Amino acid sequence: MDAETSEKIQGSGILQLFANLLTPQASCTAKVADIIAEVAKNEFMRIPCVDAGLISPLVQLLNSKDQEVLLQTGRALGNICYDSHEGRSAVDQAGGAQIVIDHLRSLCGRTDPASEKLMTVFCGMLMNYSNENDSLQAQLISMGVIPTLVKLLGIHCHNAALTEMCLVAFGNLAELESSKEQFASTNIAEELVKLFKKQIEHDKREMIFEVLAPLAENDAIKLQLVEAGLVECLLEIVQQKVDSNKEDDVAELKTASDLMVLLLLGDESMQKLFEGGKGSVFQRVLSWIPSNNHQLQLAGALAIANFARNDGNCIHMVDNGIVEKLMDLLDRHVEDGNVTVQHAALSALRNLAIPVVNKAKMLSAGVTETVLKFLKSEMPPVQFKLLGTLRMLIDAQEAAEQLGKNAKLVERLVEWCEAKDHAGVMGESNRLLSALIRHSKSKDVIKTIVQSGGIKHLVTMATSEHVIMQNEALVALALIAALELGPAEKDLASAQLVQILHRLLADERSAPEIKYNSMVLICALMGSESLYKEVQDLAFLDVVSKLRSHENKSVAQQASLTEQRLTVES
Repeated sequence: MDAETSEKIQGSGILQLFANLLTPQASCTAKVADIIAEVAKNEFMRIPCVDAGLISPLVQLLNSKDQEVLLQTGRALGNICYDSHEGRSAVDQAGGAQIVIDHLRSLCGRTDPASEKLMTVFCGMLMNYSNENDSLQAQLISMGVIPTLVKLLGIHCHNAALTEMCLVAFGNLAELESSKEQFASTNIAEELVKLFKKQIEHDKREMIFEVLAPLAENDAIKLQLVEAGLVECLLEIVQQKVDSNKEDDVAELKTASDLMVLLLLGDESMQKLFEGGKGSVFQRVLSWIPSNNHQLQLAGALAIANFARNDGNCIHMVDNGIVEKLMDLLDRHVEDGNVTVQHAALSALRNLAIPVVNKAKMLSAGVTETVLKFLKSEMPPVQFKLLGTLRMLIDAQEAAEQLGKNAKLVERLVEWCEAKDHAGVMGESNRLLSALIRHSKSKDVIKTIVQSGGIKHLVTMATSEHVIMQNEALVALALIAALELGPAEKDLASAQLVQILHRLLADERSAPEIKYNSMVLICALMGSESLYKEVQDLAFLDVVSKLRSHENKSVAQQASLTEQRLTVES
C-alpha cells in the first residue's frame, strides 16, 4: 500500500474503527489484519497503529485457530514492530512473544506448505520484535526460543524461506553472550554444518558464516563444530578459492580462513586438530604459510601461533621445521611487507620460543637475525611482537651478550622506551634492556647500554606499577653497579636512583623482593663516592633499621647486612 493511501486512512480515523473489527468472531478479521499489515509497511504509520489501540486485539487474535487469521495477524504485528520502539513495547506489554513461540513449538513438526508459511511469518515477527534490542532478545532466550528454532532448522532445512529466517534469527541472538550456553546445549553445530555442506551459492554460505562466527567464540561450540566436520568444509573452500580474484571468492576465502583460526583458539578444539602434529588439518594449515596469498599466509601464521599454546606442541613444531617456514615468510615481508603477516609470524615465533628446549634450536636456526630485520618497522604491533620474541630467546648468556653488544638494537630499544603512546612497546623495550644485562652479566653489554642512554629508563622502570618489572630493573641495576659503576655513575645520579630507592624502602606497600633488591643495590652503590654521599644525605639508616624486624626473613637479614655496611662506612 502506497504512502498516499496510508495517509488518507490515517486522516479518516478508520484505524480506530479497526480495533473493534479485530474480533475472533468477525468474518472480515483476516482481511482487516491484512490491511493493517499493508499500512504498517510505511514507517510513519507504525506509531498511529499503536496509538489506535490495535496491538492488544491483534495479540488476542494470536489465540485463534484459523490459519489465515494467524498468518495476517503475524504479518501485521511483525510490520508494526519493524524498527519501531513503540510497536515493540506495545507487543511486549500485551505478551505477544510467548504466544508466538508456543505456536512455533506446536507447529514445528508439520511440513505442509501452509504451516511452513505460517512459521516463516512468525519467525519474521520475532526477528522484527527483537532486532538489535538486547533486552527483548534476552527475553526470547529465556522463553526458550533457541532450542525451538534449532529444531525447526533441522526439520525444515529444505524450505529456503524458513531456513533463511532461522539463520537471521540465530545471527541476531548469537551476538548476545547469554545465548551461547543455550546454543551449546542444542545440536546447532551439527545442523549448521549439514546445511553448509548443501549450499552452493555464495550468499547462502555467507549467511551461515554470519551465524558461525559469533557462535564459534564459545569454546564448547568450537569443539562441537570441529566434531561436526566444519573444518573439512573450510579447508575445501580455501582450496577452491585460493587462486581466484573474484571479489566474492576473496571474501569467502578470508571468512573461511579467519573462522579456521577462531576454531583453534579453544584449547580442546585446537588439540583435537593438532593430533600430535600428525593431523591432516595441521598439515594443510602449514601449507598455507609458503603460499602466495597474503590472507592464507596470515591465517597460517595465526594458526601456528594458536597451535603453539602448550610446550608439547611447540617442541614438536620446532623439531619439524616450522621455524624455517616462518622465517622464510618473514623474509618475504621485510621490504614494504604486510604488517598483519609480520605481526602474526612474529607472534608464532614468540610462542614457539617459550619452552626452554626450543630456545637454543631457534637461535642456531638464525631467528634473531631474521627478527632484527624488522627493527626499522614503525608499526607498534610489529615492534611489540619483535621485542617479545627477542626477550623469549635470550635466556642463554651467549645470545644475550651478542644482542646486548648490538648498538643498533640497543639504540632502538632506548628510543622505544620513550614510546609514551604505546605502553606495550615501552614496557617490552624496558624489559628487554634489563634482560640483556641480567642474562649476559657482561661489561660490554652494560657499556653499550650506558653509551646509548639506557640507564635512565632502567631507573624509571624500577618505579613501575608491576612488581615483576620493578624487580627486573633492580636486578639489572645491581649488576651495573657491581660490574661497571664508573661509567654509569653520572646517569644513575641524574636519574635520581638513590632518592627512588629511599622511597621504595620507606613505602610500606613495596613487595618484600623489591625491598630486598633495593638494599642489595644500595650496598653496591657504595663503591661510588658521589652516590655514596647521596646515600648518607638521605638518612637511609632509619629506614633500613626498621626493616630488621620485617616478617620476611630474607628482607630482615639483608636489612642487618645493609645496616652494618652503612654504619661501618659512615
